[in-house]
Order: sequence, then structure tokens, then C-alpha cells
Amino acid sequence: MNPQLFLAFLVVAAALACTPGVDWAYTIAAGLRQRSFVPAVAGLCGGYVLHTVLLVAGLAAVLIGMPGVLGWITLAGAGYLLWLGVGTLRSWRNASFSADGGAAGTQLRTFLQGMGTSGINPKGLLFYIALIPQFVSSEAALPVPVQSGLLGLTFVALAGLVYTAVALLSRTLLQSRPGAARAVTLASGIIMVALGAVLLGEQLLPFAASHIQ
Repeated sequence: MNPQLFLAFLVVAAALACTPGVDWAYTIAAGLRQRSFVPAVAGLCGGYVLHTVLLVAGLAAVLIGMPGVLGWITLAGAGYLLWLGVGTLRSWRNASFSADGGAAGTQLRTFLQGMGTSGINPKGLLFYIALIPQFVSSEAALPVPVQSGLLGLTFVALAGLVYTAVALLSRTLLQSRPGAARAVTLASGIIMVALGAVLLGEQLLPFAASHIQ
């Protein structure tokens, strides 16, 4: 793998992981509602592992080349974000560190919700198919699929570190401030609902416009 390309990828990937978005919102909201934020972070990383597998297998490019399928994935992702955001908004008044955060069922549910948040998000799929190939060198000793997999997993590791830092910082700052914790939970829910609405609008508005014409 080209060392210069890899260093450039690290800079770009770190910048993207540090950009606040729905992943940050889910990490903070889940961390505030439960004793451990680890299942939330692990779930988000698991979604990006899924994108990495799709990229290496060549399925990501196939999905991108099928607008109809990608459209349905986008609708599913939008609906999921709306459902997750509404659930967060419904719990924001009682945002606190839950004593049942160690329950296996709760941890598994948090993990799966996190995996769905990043895994079903078509923006993540587009990120992998549009960005990572730019940092793959056909002249490198490693095969292209191996390079793609390593770059994808590198982003997973960076994202895990950033989300862990975000969760730790937010818990440290908000643990003794229930009012601020509720405000952050409310903001997280609003972000999820807003992004879900944007994704939904991107799919439904062209459909509606074509029928009006």
C-alpha cells in the first residue's frame, strides 16, 4: 500500500469521523440512557464493518449501480432514523444514566440499533464506494480488495476511537448535569429526525415531481 496515500486517507477519514452527525447523536443518546456506551459504539462500528465487507466483495458498486434498490435502502434508512429519533425524543425528559444498562438484552438491542444506524444509512455506503477507491493503488504489492479492506477497517478503528472519546467526554460533562443531559438528548433526537426527514425528502420529492408533471 502506498504510504503517502495511506497517510492522506488517515487525515480525510479522521476528519470525517470527527464531523458531528447521526453517529455522534446516537452515541451520546445511548450513552446517557445506559450505564455503558460500549454496545452503542460497537454497533456503529459493526455497521461500517458491514460496508467494508460489501466493498471488498464488490457488492457496494453493484448496489450503487442499481438506483431502484439504493432508493429502497434510502427509504428504509430514513424510516429507521425517524423511528430512532422519535424514540429518543420520547425519552428526553427522563434522560439519565440507567441502572439496567448492564442487562444482556439491553446491550444487544443497543448494539443492533447502532449497527442499523450506520449499516442501513446509504450515506455510509456512498462514502465507502466514493472515497476509499481514491486511495487504492493498482501498483501496490497488495491486491486491490485487500487494500480496500484495510482502508475500510482503518476507518472503523478511527470511528471507534472518536465515538468512544465523544461518549466519554459527554458522560463526564453531563453526568452531574441532568438538565444539560436532557437538552443533549433532545438535540440528538432532533438530529436523527431531521436527517431521516432529509433522506425521505430526497426520495419522495423527485417521485412527487415526476407525477405532477
